[in-house]
Amino acid sequence: MLDSYQLLGLDLHSHLLPGIDDGAKTVEESLALIRRLQGMGFNRFITTPHVMADLYPNTPEIILEKLEVVRAAAREEGLEVQIDAAAEYLMDEAFGEKMAAVELLTLPGNRVLVEMAFVSAPPNLDQYIFQLQTKGYKVLLAHPERYLFFRDNFKRYESLKDRGVEFQMNLLSLVGYYGKPIQDNALRLLKAGMIDYLATDLHHERHAENLERLLQEKKISRLLAEYVQRMKNQLLA
Repeated sequence: MLDSYQLLGLDLHSHLLPGIDDGAKTVEESLALIRRLQGMGFNRFITTPHVMADLYPNTPEIILEKLEVVRAAAREEGLEVQIDAAAEYLMDEAFGEKMAAVELLTLPGNRVLVEMAFVSAPPNLDQYIFQLQTKGYKVLLAHPERYLFFRDNFKRYESLKDRGVEFQMNLLSLVGYYGKPIQDNALRLLKAGMIDYLATDLHHERHAENLERLLQEKKISRLLAEYVQRMKNQLLA
């Protein structure tokens, strides 16, 4: 077990609410995943269901209702765990309207977790970032290592950082779960000091099994150790 990671105790990106995206399907599965994560040293979760225009048109009301269902089930099971919810917003064609029409569900520090399609950046990416920041949100980009269209234009990452965008890396990227190119990109971003937060992006049992193996690897432990305390200090700032 990675002792330094146990100190963090917080996972700020996961898909634990049942039946509203491609994560947990049932309350029972939600609780099983929470137990697995507790076994890895996590005791606080800010779960982040997808919000996508066509595929997962989740609203704050839908997300918060499911959150209460999971909280109640966890209490009944006697699980000592703190679980809250935000959302992972796809910057798709409907995002601008959504941003204007509703108050977004945020992580601590008024951070909005956003993602892009894996094939290309949205043409109005810079406009979305500007609009979010104008509204007082901090922009947190989910799994930047998976956007391989930036890999050969690394200055695009640097430009986003210069504009105040924070980066959240998926732990499983470090062991090649999503493929070798993404692993290489993850290590490059990590070594360049660009990663602000690490999280599981947990969807299902297969993710949990691979995370358990990852957290026992000495090489990964050495890579992560220097980041854990910094993450712990800056979260909620």
